[in-house]
Amino acid sequence: MLAPERIQQIVGYIREHFAQKTKRGHGKCLVSFNALFACASIEAAKRYYAEFARQQQAMPPAERLKVGLIYSFVPNAAESEGLLDEEVLATEGLEPGTRDFLETAIQDYNALFKTHFDTSTDKFQNYYKDLSERLKQRELDLVIVVNMFLTGFDAPTLNTLWLDKNLRAHGLIQAYSRTNRILNSVKTYGNIISFRALEQATNDALALFGNKEAKGIVLLKPYAEYYQTYQDRIGELVERFPLGQAIEGEAAQKAFIQLFGAILRLQNILTAFDDFAGNEILNARDLQDYQSQYLDLYAQFRPGEGVEKEWINDDVVFEIELIKQVAINVDYILLLVEQSLAGQGVGVNPEVKTDIAQAMNASPHLRNKKDLIMQFVDVVSGHAQVDVEWRDFIAAKKVEELDRIIVEEGLQADATRVFIENAFRDGAIPLTGTAITPVLPPVSRFKQTNDHAVKKQTVLDKLGAFFERFLGLV
Repeated sequence: MLAPERIQQIVGYIREHFAQKTKRGHGKCLVSFNALFACASIEAAKRYYAEFARQQQAMPPAERLKVGLIYSFVPNAAESEGLLDEEVLATEGLEPGTRDFLETAIQDYNALFKTHFDTSTDKFQNYYKDLSERLKQRELDLVIVVNMFLTGFDAPTLNTLWLDKNLRAHGLIQAYSRTNRILNSVKTYGNIISFRALEQATNDALALFGNKEAKGIVLLKPYAEYYQTYQDRIGELVERFPLGQAIEGEAAQKAFIQLFGAILRLQNILTAFDDFAGNEILNARDLQDYQSQYLDLYAQFRPGEGVEKEWINDDVVFEIELIKQVAINVDYILLLVEQSLAGQGVGVNPEVKTDIAQAMNASPHLRNKKDLIMQFVDVVSGHAQVDVEWRDFIAAKKVEELDRIIVEEGLQADATRVFIENAFRDGAIPLTGTAITPVLPPVSRFKQTNDHAVKKQTVLDKLGAFFERFLGLV
């Protein structure tokens, strides 16, 4: 089990499939999760950590998985194989070489996060707390453990457990349950990827703590069943709603929303299976075009802003979080621009421009920024780094558009700029309170109170739209 070839292959598999399992969409996804890797022994954990470091050594730092390591001294751990002991935050009983290895891993962590932990009693406890918090905040991609974090640890962003460890009974249920905290439409289940033969132990544990039918309730169905339903739904979509034809009438629009939402939910499940890669049926462009139609209807029908599921009525729901999962982000667009400029030297290839425009139409995050991005695509020179040109372009546009609002609404210029800077710092426009007051033009004491309220709302609406337009662009 500790053969170097086996360790190497498992680490290679985890690295190759990490983005798939954690919904990272090959670097262009807006929704993503992280993972634990549970090992059978401290020696195994050490070897896996070293192998991750070896395989990622030649990679640029930004592309490496951020891997943490934690273990502690547990007496008689070997006697409870398959069960899980209570966590003990103690390093004093560790053998010198094992403690030295952990010390080195903690120094790697310190270098990554500018912290100052070590294996001494107090600092190790603080390391445990800091690591758990960074795992919850998705600042770490993967944490290698032996028994720690497998009982009681609760992180909604954790969706995957890689296992090279025998588990049984309540130890198995406890470990599996680290991944099952439902978060949103994307995380409706947890992934368990086992490098041990645990099927029978899983069935036995489910029967013990549930009943003999629990397997059919707790576990996903086999891949083939989901894929057959997916094929049927795609066939119905293409037949009933061919691309290029408008969807006329409320009944047809509702049917499309329901059908495409079902396909999105099926895709969300299928992408967890290795077999789905290369068998998606709809090509990327057709999928984007259908997403664009879906978002057109969302914009047409929705009564409110910014919610994960939006009901038109009792039987229609929009799965916007699932659209976000497969939508591109700005970094991905800049990568396409950079690749196009490198390929032809002058200007972005017209086909690439078309791809970018279609992708933005299919993205709920970028639709209101499309004209900005396309302006940049038209003027980018490639003489400097693309990301540098992008930051300069956006900075100039922010000044230009904010100055226009200031002039149109007669606002206090300095106060408006401070108001917007604070909004980007805090992540939201303050809609209540007095923060907006210094921004507004002076009001005559003879003016009607209602006029002031209308003006205030108009300004908040315009500054809110400005904020949403530029949010997340740099």
